[in-house]
Amino acid sequence: MKMDSDLLHSPAVGLTEEEEADMNDWKLPLTFMKKRHLEKIEGSKALAQSWRMKDRMKTVSVALVLCLNVGVDPPDVVKTSPCARLECWIDPLSMSPQKALETIGANLQKQYENWQPRARYKQSLDPTVDEVKKLCTSLRRNAKEERVLFHYNGHGVPRPTVNGEIWVFNKNYTQYIPLSIYDLQTWMGSPSIFVYDCSNAGIIVKSFKQFALQREQELEVAAINPSHPLAQMPLPPSMKNCIQLAACEANELLPMNPDLPADLFTSCLTTPIKIALRWFCMQKSAKLVPGVTLDLIEKIPGRLNDRRTPLGELNWIFTAITDTIAWNVLPRDLFQKLFRQDLLVASLFRNFLLAERIMRSYNCTPVSSPRLPPTYMHAMWQAWDLAVDICLSQLPTIIEEGTAFRHSPFFAEQLTAFQVWLTMGVENRNPPEQLPIVLQVLLSQVHRLRALNLLGQFLDLGPWAVSLALSVGIFPYVLKLLQSSARELRPQLVFIWAKILAVDSSCQADLVKDNGHKYFLSVLADSYMPAEHRTMAVFILAVIVNNYNTGQEACLQGNLIANCLEQLSDPHPLLRQWVAICLGRIWQNFEPARWCGVRDSAHEKLYTLLSDPIPEVRCAAVFALGTFVGNSAERTDHSTTIDHNVAMMLAQLINDGSPVVRKELVVALSHLVVQYESNFCTVALQFIEEEKNYVVPSPANAAEPGNMTPVRDSPAIPRLRSVNSYTNIRAVTTARNLNKSLQNLNLNEEGGPAAFSPGNLSTSSSASSTLGSPDNDEYILSFETIDKMRRVSSYSSLNSLIGVSFNSVYTQIWRVLLHLAADPFPEVSDLAMKVLNSIAYKATMNARPQRILDSGSLTQSAPASPTSKGTHIHQAGGSPPMPSTSSSSLTNEVPKPPAREQPATRPPYTPTLGGQAPHSHQFPRTRKMFDKGPEQAAEDGEEPGGHRNYVSLALQTGLCDWSAKYFAQPVMKIPEEHDLESQVRMERQWRFLRNARVRRQSRVITQRGISRLDDQIFINRNPGVPSVVKFHPFNTCIAVADKDSICFWDWEKSERLDYFYNGNPRYTRITAMEYLNGHDCSLLLTATDDGALRVWKNFADQKNPEMVTAWQGLSDMLPTTRGQPSSSTHRAGMVVDWEQETGLLMTSGDVRVIRIWDTDREMKVQDIPTGADSCVTSLSCDSQRSLIVAGLGDGSVRVFDRRMGPSECRVMTYREHGAWVVKAHLQKETDGNIISVSVNGDVRFFEPRTPDSINVLQTVKGLTALDIHPQANLFACGSMNQFIAVYNANGDVISNIKYYDGFMGQRIGAISCLAFHPHWPHLAVGSNDYYMSIYSAEKRLR
Repeated sequence: MKMDSDLLHSPAVGLTEEEEADMNDWKLPLTFMKKRHLEKIEGSKALAQSWRMKDRMKTVSVALVLCLNVGVDPPDVVKTSPCARLECWIDPLSMSPQKALETIGANLQKQYENWQPRARYKQSLDPTVDEVKKLCTSLRRNAKEERVLFHYNGHGVPRPTVNGEIWVFNKNYTQYIPLSIYDLQTWMGSPSIFVYDCSNAGIIVKSFKQFALQREQELEVAAINPSHPLAQMPLPPSMKNCIQLAACEANELLPMNPDLPADLFTSCLTTPIKIALRWFCMQKSAKLVPGVTLDLIEKIPGRLNDRRTPLGELNWIFTAITDTIAWNVLPRDLFQKLFRQDLLVASLFRNFLLAERIMRSYNCTPVSSPRLPPTYMHAMWQAWDLAVDICLSQLPTIIEEGTAFRHSPFFAEQLTAFQVWLTMGVENRNPPEQLPIVLQVLLSQVHRLRALNLLGQFLDLGPWAVSLALSVGIFPYVLKLLQSSARELRPQLVFIWAKILAVDSSCQADLVKDNGHKYFLSVLADSYMPAEHRTMAVFILAVIVNNYNTGQEACLQGNLIANCLEQLSDPHPLLRQWVAICLGRIWQNFEPARWCGVRDSAHEKLYTLLSDPIPEVRCAAVFALGTFVGNSAERTDHSTTIDHNVAMMLAQLINDGSPVVRKELVVALSHLVVQYESNFCTVALQFIEEEKNYVVPSPANAAEPGNMTPVRDSPAIPRLRSVNSYTNIRAVTTARNLNKSLQNLNLNEEGGPAAFSPGNLSTSSSASSTLGSPDNDEYILSFETIDKMRRVSSYSSLNSLIGVSFNSVYTQIWRVLLHLAADPFPEVSDLAMKVLNSIAYKATMNARPQRILDSGSLTQSAPASPTSKGTHIHQAGGSPPMPSTSSSSLTNEVPKPPAREQPATRPPYTPTLGGQAPHSHQFPRTRKMFDKGPEQAAEDGEEPGGHRNYVSLALQTGLCDWSAKYFAQPVMKIPEEHDLESQVRMERQWRFLRNARVRRQSRVITQRGISRLDDQIFINRNPGVPSVVKFHPFNTCIAVADKDSICFWDWEKSERLDYFYNGNPRYTRITAMEYLNGHDCSLLLTATDDGALRVWKNFADQKNPEMVTAWQGLSDMLPTTRGQPSSSTHRAGMVVDWEQETGLLMTSGDVRVIRIWDTDREMKVQDIPTGADSCVTSLSCDSQRSLIVAGLGDGSVRVFDRRMGPSECRVMTYREHGAWVVKAHLQKETDGNIISVSVNGDVRFFEPRTPDSINVLQTVKGLTALDIHPQANLFACGSMNQFIAVYNANGDVISNIKYYDGFMGQRIGAISCLAFHPHWPHLAVGSNDYYMSIYSAEKRLR
């Protein structure tokens, strides 16, 4: 805002107040900014979980084939001298050849048994081809589908050949005999694992792959050609599932270093710790560990499988490190297959990583298939070297002096590394490489608590972290830990399980199978547990019982219902919410749990939550009561009574302030409707009949004359003219009025109801109805009909007319649903429309099945006839028949929506006739239930009966899944708004600085005094007649409401920012607007004269406006007439006043109370009776003094103190005005006065503590609008007589404005509304000639 440049930099005036005000911005609460307002209420997309092993496997048989021929070296390898001799740690030359062979065989078997003790081992020592064949085929036969291992040691035979052969012996050991890998594949079948310990082993791997390929090709040929010899044979196994480990590449010899064993590869695979320690001692770095010799290594105390001993600890560290290297280097699916599917395969591959490291140091490269990326240089090997170093350095003293063994710091250090990753990192980066180690640490009691803590922090990062942890294999560990009785682990385990189940709910079955649910039941029942842990426990239980019968039974037996009921009144809201959801889920379609609930009077205990201050808790309670009545077992009188009680309790939430609650309410009532369908059908028919015969005294029914020009003889759309209050923008959309006026034209022109012929019916979808006016069959009950029913049912005269007991539960619930179908929040009304129409459809289908459906050429719209209006002929729509009578007229002449006919003023995204207005009730938002679209006639076989479960299946709100997202998202992270560096925070800071600047600059101007206010700084023609104008307190935006839409202008740049439809029904108008959170993220609240409140966001920026929330602020608005007959409006409509400091919204209007809403709780907190018999026309409140001042239609001004009870809260009544009070204003200072003005132009000042006015000024007569500037002590009066007068506090006129500035300088129209800016001396004026202008005190600096 450009103001005097000297003012911008003048020393601040009244700085302390200023600073205080600026600090207050930070303290002011924000309203409607909770998660439920900002995001869509729906669950997160389920991630496909790949962590579960589809096919766990076991290696059940092992063939150990040793071709050593001790004492005879094969001809094709020249050995060094000395040379590597040891086989399985035995020197074959130290005993007789036969004995050596047998000992080596036995030893190899022992080494394998350490890894897989349960397998069947068969040795084949120096065998012939037949022996190998017999061995392999018998092992495969026994193993069936499981895995078989083939270990081949070829140190005593020639190297494998390029043709794909390995060597064995003949019977009397005079010859080497080749054995083809092709045959070996056939005998071994699949799945198998092959280990080759011989020189040039890589050749075997290559041949194996070639033969596997050859097999596949042969099979393909056989599949095409039935005469092929293979076609008759059983299918040979596919070799894809075979794993191979080979000691070296195709062109490499095994190392012959005499310090190493001859079967180095086998040693690495089967005795990794032993060989790793020896190899470590042979490195140069071993000199750093004095006194450690190869003999000493043999004496390391302990057992490999006892983690408390030195040897066991080394083995454990080795497992952790190799697992970690594999997890970090391998692709995820390969890791799962090799390291998680089969215990023996996993061990061999972990040890294979060691083989690669050791053998590469001797120029030998082990090969595997599937091939692994190289791992020998991975940084984790250094951690291994350090662990070995620390262990070995203690050895001499342990063995010689018997000192105690100090445990390795390895795991503690790795946890620290993991912790550093968690605390220091950014969000998008590689996963922490220590994750598999954390898993290993869970096995140790010493570090378990810390590991669980860190694991919890990791899982808290989001669903991706949970998926990662599950893929590492955390699941069986945390499942097993549920059997631990350690109390200190409870919080961590509950947290971890909540995270897992929030991401993958399929684990419910595993938990119940392992009795894991009992753990969480005991946590929930433990009153010493903090509330948040009990919340997570009950969330876990809610997942266990969700649509899972076994889980429901198990938890019912575990006393879940009683446990939950005890916690319903817990002070922790999230716990209350989840307890209710859990209850709702355990008795969902599970009768025993429902009866258990009945015995514990669960429904009555849940009633208290229906008035809970937290909307989500109310929602959960409605959900629980909804599933409670939604059980479809046999009906007894007892259960029916309970259902009725619950229904009547739920009905009280009809005017709840939160749309989330009302949506849940519709769904809960829909369960009841499905249960008692026939009763509701009866009620529906009664209401439908009633609605036809009853004329509602309401502005809605008056067909506005002259509003439309109906054209009878063409199927094209009549051109719509607009008149007075119907702005040209809106007229286009009121197709419904068109229907009304057309009906009025052709009453009975072609005979009575008898003219119900197929022709008439099919053609009745003339212009308006094809375009989806709700008066026809989009829905059986259009919005109009439902709205009329709703209003009919609220007139007492109805009691005598309806046959059904008028106050039966079903009638009441039907009324509630009618009310909800007219809800200002579209999602609520959509759901309610679905329920009502589903029942209306069934009712009318049952009531009149034949008469309609038999005529062959009927289109699908036929069943909609129940809405036919009395004697009008056109049952389906009430529009005139077209000239053609064949049903093809539907397809040929479907009129197009009149896109071209729209006036230019229409905002870009307000839809055309056939489109859907944002959030409007005017147009049906959903297709007909059984319609394929306007162009298609019905298919013969299609029975409307297919919609039997139309309600029950389609209706759900996603509330529970949305609530569960809380547990999947980070809980420990500081929210963005509290993070001082975040963008959200920076933007907020910028806004608060802007606010401070506006306050400071405007105060300087107002303090200098304003001598005139007539400089027109803005003028523009508004799309509709302005009825309410409202300046944004801090930016340059002004909102202008007409009857049912809002236009936003930037008054500095003179451009239109936005124009959108408010969604109020046709016969209502916007009567008040307020900016909520004006100091920060502004929302706009609109109030309409039917008592509905709507809150909008994203207006006046590039995005589309969205409705944040809407609710019925006042029910039963009473029509009143204004004291001033000449005035343009005859009703006060709805008046509101907003208090940002407390989040309270005062509402009143054509009612006898002032209703106060708490926007934080989204519920009504107080009703203050006005004690008058006329409407409230103006409200003003002051939070400091808890005072509310109301101006009334009878001229009285009443002061209320909201801290007092309803009978004594009216503390003062002033009756000095003789006529309708236009405005009553309470000044915000501590000793502020009341200023009130009536239509007669008398301005009176009252001091709240004195009974008479302290000052009176007389202004213009015939006031239509008035506003008071809160800072500058000015007030402006707008008159019927087309001028505005601005007065100062002494009653002197400082400006009279009669003409617009500009070339024509035409006269101002009758003033419809005016408003001052809360800070700047600007006055906005709207008049009946559509113009909106703004006047200011200063000439702007150009």
